[in-house]
Amino acid sequence: MSKRILVIGAGFAGMWSALSAARLLDHVGRNDVEIALVAPEPELHVRPRLYEQNPNGMKAPLQEIFKAVGVRFVQGRVEHIDVANREVSIAGVGADTSRQRIGYDRLVLAAGSRLFRPQISGLDQHAFNVDQVADAAQLEAHMHGLASRPKSAARNTVVVAGAGFTGIETAAELPARLREVLGEDATVNVIMVERNAAIGPDLGEGPRPVIKQALTELGVTWKLGSGVAAIDAKGVTLESGERIEADTVVWTAGARASELTAQIPAERDNFGRLYVDRNLKVKGVEGVFATGDCAYAATDDDGNFAMMSCQHAMNLGRSAGHNVAADLVGEAPIPYSQPKYVTCLDLGPWGAVYTEGWDRKVKMTGGVAKALKTRINTEWIYPPSADRAEAFALADPQRIVVA
Repeated sequence: MSKRILVIGAGFAGMWSALSAARLLDHVGRNDVEIALVAPEPELHVRPRLYEQNPNGMKAPLQEIFKAVGVRFVQGRVEHIDVANREVSIAGVGADTSRQRIGYDRLVLAAGSRLFRPQISGLDQHAFNVDQVADAAQLEAHMHGLASRPKSAARNTVVVAGAGFTGIETAAELPARLREVLGEDATVNVIMVERNAAIGPDLGEGPRPVIKQALTELGVTWKLGSGVAAIDAKGVTLESGERIEADTVVWTAGARASELTAQIPAERDNFGRLYVDRNLKVKGVEGVFATGDCAYAATDDDGNFAMMSCQHAMNLGRSAGHNVAADLVGEAPIPYSQPKYVTCLDLGPWGAVYTEGWDRKVKMTGGVAKALKTRINTEWIYPPSADRAEAFALADPQRIVVA
């Protein structure tokens, strides 16, 4: 009787999990194991690029790749995971109102993360974001519509809530995008709001002078030490009581792991990520692996843990896929290890900043770093072609991609 590995999610971690599992099964000559991947659509949403223009173009088809390597795609949305009976309940998407259950012998939870939405008045009704393709497209449409509004300071003002990685990349793009809509001579105002006392609080001191220089030269300003207390159709009110009139508010403050992680009876961190061992098996739960943004995974022996980022999700996926297949067919696992850490932060028309190490030592800035960022965004993070040999070569868990 055949066995089944079920992967939940078609993001970076899910896609690479499926390809890596198929690679190992091919290598050991096992054709009695099915790999099934369930997701709403057979496409990779290139989420790290959603701060850019044309978010609807940030999708990469996966069906032909899956066919080439023998992965079965199941269209739907997972509603429930039954760990005791090793099956999941799946709802159809769009006009499909069907329900189905699929059993598994091994499960890989790679359902990603979603934007953190705290209980802030007006957040859901009045703030935009760049978390998902549809969200980013809604923001783009809104910005194009600004030109039809009466001229005012509020029309020309965008508040970006959160000065972390996504907030900085988004803010750096906005002055030029606003001028494209409102005219090159328009006076535009992009303001970052951050509760912490520094820009890029998680990025550390290393790249901060470069970030501040770039934002200043781009005309972006910031307000620190006071978060957003309320959002309405005309702007934001800060916790300090200060009021900023703005027709556009973009929320970028943080992420949380998929809510499906709560259905696994295991320990989770503050971001909802499941604690996993070095082989990415969920601690204390048989037959379940977690990867990508759903996994709280050690990257090395020095106390560092994977970030909720594409950089780590790709390699976590390769490792999870190999190890879930190895666990099922009795092959040796390859413990996840990714000791090298880099960051490449896009700073819009100014350029970018590239750092290495967890202490983020600056190695490149400006146009040189921008060229690297462009290559990362347009080449390195995209899926392989629908060629079996190429896909398997790139799915090797020991092929570490750091950016």
